[in-house]
Amino acid sequence: MGDPVKKRKKYMTPTHPWQKDRIDEERELKRKYGLKNKKEIWKAQSLLRNMRGQARKLLAATSVQAEKETNDFLNRLKRLSILKDDDDLDAVLALNIQDVLDRRLQSLVIRKGMAKTSNQARQMITHGHVMVNGKRVTAPSFLVRKEEEETITFFPGSSFLKMVSEKPPAPPKSSPKEKKVQEEVEGEEKEEADNDGE
Repeated sequence: MGDPVKKRKKYMTPTHPWQKDRIDEERELKRKYGLKNKKEIWKAQSLLRNMRGQARKLLAATSVQAEKETNDFLNRLKRLSILKDDDDLDAVLALNIQDVLDRRLQSLVIRKGMAKTSNQARQMITHGHVMVNGKRVTAPSFLVRKEEEETITFFPGSSFLKMVSEKPPAPPKSSPKEKKVQEEVEGEEKEEADNDGE
């Protein structure tokens, strides 16, 4: 069993260290999702690998217990919104790493418009500015459930909350056509005012 105090690795490293395609893909994922290092990618890949392995075992099994485990497994993935409501075990085998990374708290903070960049979202979470379901969460890799997605907010004492409330409303954007018409109207009003002054 091993020493329970000793931490074990929760991921598998790549089998070969120098593969250009894999390195380029990991670099792009790291940039897109604002990850700290490639270890976070490997953790997500290991989680996905475990899901696929479990799905393969359940597809091969035919017992009553296997049906119960299949329902529990699918419900867990649907609660995390990794799968859609009508998906089955075959959909688990079709999942990719982006499906897992999109459910991270860091990704959802950006999607909700609470942060401008992925690095800012990471900083907000690690510094304790973000709450999920009324509790402060400081792990950017936290997988958010579907029902918890609407509860992602700033912590009540957060300085970011003050910045959002003090921010003046943005002026409504007008199309180039509307802008041109507005300029013509303003020009005519100015001419009329000049004529009246004479």
